[in-house]
Amino acid sequence: MEAYLDNAATTPVSQDVADTMREIMLKVYGNPSSLHKKGMEAEKVLLQTRMLLARQLGVQDKEILFTSGGTEANNLAVSGILESRKRRGKHVVMSAFEHPSVSACVRYYAEQGWGVDVLSVGDKGFVDPEELKPLIRPDTVLVTVMQVNNELGTIQPIEAIGAAVKACNAQCHFHVDGVQGFGKVPINLKKAKVDSYSLSAHKIHGPKGIGALYLSSKTSIIPMIHGGSQQKGLRSGTENVPGVAGLFIAAKQSFEDIDENRSKLEALKLRLYRGVVDRLEDVHLNGTLENAVPNILNMRFDNVRGEVLLHALESAGIYVSTGAACSSNKSGLSETLKALGLNDVQVDNAIRFSFSKYTTEEEIDYCIEELGKNIPKLRRFTRK
Repeated sequence: MEAYLDNAATTPVSQDVADTMREIMLKVYGNPSSLHKKGMEAEKVLLQTRMLLARQLGVQDKEILFTSGGTEANNLAVSGILESRKRRGKHVVMSAFEHPSVSACVRYYAEQGWGVDVLSVGDKGFVDPEELKPLIRPDTVLVTVMQVNNELGTIQPIEAIGAAVKACNAQCHFHVDGVQGFGKVPINLKKAKVDSYSLSAHKIHGPKGIGALYLSSKTSIIPMIHGGSQQKGLRSGTENVPGVAGLFIAAKQSFEDIDENRSKLEALKLRLYRGVVDRLEDVHLNGTLENAVPNILNMRFDNVRGEVLLHALESAGIYVSTGAACSSNKSGLSETLKALGLNDVQVDNAIRFSFSKYTTEEEIDYCIEELGKNIPKLRRFTRK
């Protein structure tokens, strides 16, 4: 039996998405910039997807840019804003557990002399808007806080954070990495005073290589990619029409099924958590079960290294992760878990389980059974 429990890294593409993309690749193959019928057919795919995303996010369709994914969207927002506003000020505030596509970008500017303040996330993984306020200065040009943490699943109070940002500095740009939240946690970006928001299709059963950035029409940025005049010159290059079509189906289905998916995933998450803590000792939850998305569960097992457990489970056909997919194959400990105040050993013992609408109770029970077999065995080999 196999159990794929690494859906926060990527999700399997739905059959409807795959079928739609195949149809588009074979029949709607025109360049969206072409003026003839084939080009107009392709342009229609882009327009309908912009309209759908705009409606889901509470924004205007002209404020949606297509990108190659969440990493590009985050880089475009962060670098684009900082480059365009460096004469106004050179100060940034970010949370302590931003995705590397944000934090590495900000650190690059820190190396160029920008001031950066890092906002703590407490021992459960939440940003406190009241702690943010004193960090915002007249020269602060960007505040960036992710909507849902990719390792813990904690949902940040984006509306309260947005209100705090604008109350302290109305000209400060507020960026939100929505890659793990989109399709799972509804949000109205205008109401939340969000100026830019990133999303990615492959986290919601869409294809890899396509994402989007909401960018307020009141905001000007310096583009990262130069060339043609596509997407108002803000992201040049021929658009990935099949990918956009796949994003349309994935986003449509995610929001249509959002309540049903949430109920199912909550039950699966609790089933795994309770099954593990009832069966094993010295198991700890990283983060919290409250105010968190139902598809992510992060736990640590005393005296068992996460990487060792990952491979033990892999040999049984169970796929999990030790942290963010973008950095889990590299040396170093999770900055997210360290931000909670965990020591290096505790961080090294952590495993992230993440689920999707395709995850079954049988897979969860199989995982519990294998954890029950492997944890005691691995602990016997741990040096005291």
